[in-house]
Amino acid sequence: MTELFPARHFIHDFINQDIEEGKVPHKIHTRFPPEPNGYLHIGHAKAILIDFGVASEYGGLCNLRMDDTNPSKEDTEYVDAIKEDIKWLGCDWEDRFYYASDYFEQMYQFAIELIEKGLAYVCQLSPEEFKLRRGDLSTPATSPYRDRPIEESLDLFRRMRAGEFENGAMTLRAKIDLASPNFNMRDPVIYRINHAHHHRTGDKWCIYPMYDYAHPLEDALEGITHSLCTLEFEDHRPLYDWVMNNCSVPYKSRQIEFARLGITNTVMSKRKLRLLVEGGYVRGWDDPRMPTLAGMRRRGYPALAIRNFCERIGVSKSNSTVEFAMLEHCVREVLNSEADRAMAVIDPIKVVLTNYPHESELLDAENNPEKEERGSRKLSFSKELYIERSDFMEEPVKGFHRLMPGGEVRLKFAYIIRCEEVVKDEEGNIVELRCTIDPESRSGLPGANRKVKGTIHWVDAKTAIPAELRLYGHLFNKENPDDTEEGQEFTDFVDPVSLVIPKVSYVEASLADAEVGVPYQFLRQAYFVKDKDSTAEKPVFNRIVTLKDGFKVKA
Repeated sequence: MTELFPARHFIHDFINQDIEEGKVPHKIHTRFPPEPNGYLHIGHAKAILIDFGVASEYGGLCNLRMDDTNPSKEDTEYVDAIKEDIKWLGCDWEDRFYYASDYFEQMYQFAIELIEKGLAYVCQLSPEEFKLRRGDLSTPATSPYRDRPIEESLDLFRRMRAGEFENGAMTLRAKIDLASPNFNMRDPVIYRINHAHHHRTGDKWCIYPMYDYAHPLEDALEGITHSLCTLEFEDHRPLYDWVMNNCSVPYKSRQIEFARLGITNTVMSKRKLRLLVEGGYVRGWDDPRMPTLAGMRRRGYPALAIRNFCERIGVSKSNSTVEFAMLEHCVREVLNSEADRAMAVIDPIKVVLTNYPHESELLDAENNPEKEERGSRKLSFSKELYIERSDFMEEPVKGFHRLMPGGEVRLKFAYIIRCEEVVKDEEGNIVELRCTIDPESRSGLPGANRKVKGTIHWVDAKTAIPAELRLYGHLFNKENPDDTEEGQEFTDFVDPVSLVIPKVSYVEASLADAEVGVPYQFLRQAYFVKDKDSTAEKPVFNRIVTLKDGFKVKA
């Protein structure tokens, strides 16, 4: 017998109530039913973690089911991507992987049953006529085909399946209530004609069930105890129950709705995400600016950070929008302890150490101050280095504690240097800084503890690797890009500088062996991850998130 789980949110309350009332004859069984018409986004991550999480909490099961009832937009590419994303999040459907198309024949037979009961009829209204006859809150919908004889509807429905009619010529509608205040119950369409090639069934079918009809039947046939959906399906629940109550299904599931996830500076509509891809606004579904799980994984977001984020926002019945900064805060929390440190210079200026006495040497640098077991690495140091251009100011402003003419800074893990000369080209641009070192200031030498106000990072000019650093920001420069005025499109708010690639950047030599997908904290810069576009000659690193955290955690 399934045991109760300590309630942390309202879904637990509903399930516990069902268990106490004896309405759950077997294990708690949930499902995640994505449509394979695009890549999953972070909103789906919340649903995935609720579906799989609730099942796990009660020692139950969770199915993965592809809702492939619309062949016009579906593809096996999306099926494979969905499975990969769910596994990456840490969820496992084991051997319970299904397709809605597995049940097409059974759904068809249930539709025959509804017609025979006088609860469904073939309607020949065109889509335009259907809209005109839909009515309003004070006017019922109408259909001249509602009282069509059962035998006639049976004959036409069988001929629809046989492919005798063109797309849009006929539909099968449930016979419920044309005057219902819930428009989903005004004799909704449950089958439509669609002569399209299906990615699994090929050309076997030319009629396909609508989601509101297919969904409850799939749940019932799989023995789903609790069908957890986002809040927009709340008005569809009466139809969900009607289908199960009027078809001879082996089990009746319970639908429970929760609020969907909204995040600032992005969009969550698959249709809009598809437009971004097909319109060339991004470089594919896995573009690191996209809110897709594939994009976030490529950008370097840890799966644990997304799980923590979904846990923190909780489960509620009220829709709300979460600051993107909260997600970035969760990413930083994980990366701060997990990411090894390295050095990179994004906008380099050369430094020549005029009194450096060696050809080169190797210096020790800790990999991760949060985890001593990560050990240290060797950094090559020589007479010529690169530092950040922003770490030098010829005419320093008040409070500037980095390098300046006559001033001193410490090079991280290395020596204190002093700027002696600024070399410029004919146009007055700074091309080189000539500096001297304090030879006793390196770690382990007598002057190692000498204090200076600034410490800056660097790379060895002789061994540093030229790299492409992709600096990603928000894809949209408006907090709610869905909020458009007349004449505007959401794409008008795509930020033209959501991706910046500096002309010349260098990373330390140890990153030659960096693996794709492994995050690093580039000291004083940001968190970065090596991208799959990398080559042996030129590695590519994506900025995951900046070091500065503007999100305020509420006490």
